[in-house]
Amino acid sequence: MIEMSHLSTCVPSPRRLTMRWRGFRAAAAVALVCATLAGCTGEQFQKGYILPPNALEQIPIGASQDQVLIVMGTPSTVATLNGEVFYYISQRSERKVAFMNQQVVDQRVIAIYFDKNRQVQRLANYGLQDGKIFDFISRTTPTSGQELSYLTPLFKLLSFN
Repeated sequence: MIEMSHLSTCVPSPRRLTMRWRGFRAAAAVALVCATLAGCTGEQFQKGYILPPNALEQIPIGASQDQVLIVMGTPSTVATLNGEVFYYISQRSERKVAFMNQQVVDQRVIAIYFDKNRQVQRLANYGLQDGKIFDFISRTTPTSGQELSYLTPLFKLLSFN
């Protein structure tokens, strides 16, 4: 014979099931809110050259151009005015909240100047305070000149010159 008291303790009451579902729904709601807020956190973006740690300390004045290439790698751009100059360009930007515009936090231009014998003459590390922010992405060069509005062709048509 089966004891009824033992059987009644194994089957949960409807009130206990309702309490469990409420707890589960509350935990699911908290997890959903946390996941939504995690998607809105800020991001950081690194563009251009990434400087290896202690790389500039490995390049003394008088080092050869080959040594610079071994330590620093290929430059972002090269200028040849009075000798050669290697430029390593980087920019770090961030946005505090997703879907907002990026703001430039740091901008670096490392210039390594060489003499006629292709040996390091001097090193320069230009930062954001040394110049204006320039756009790495647009690949457009602003030019000066007459900017035409949409009314200019209409006035040209109406003029008799």
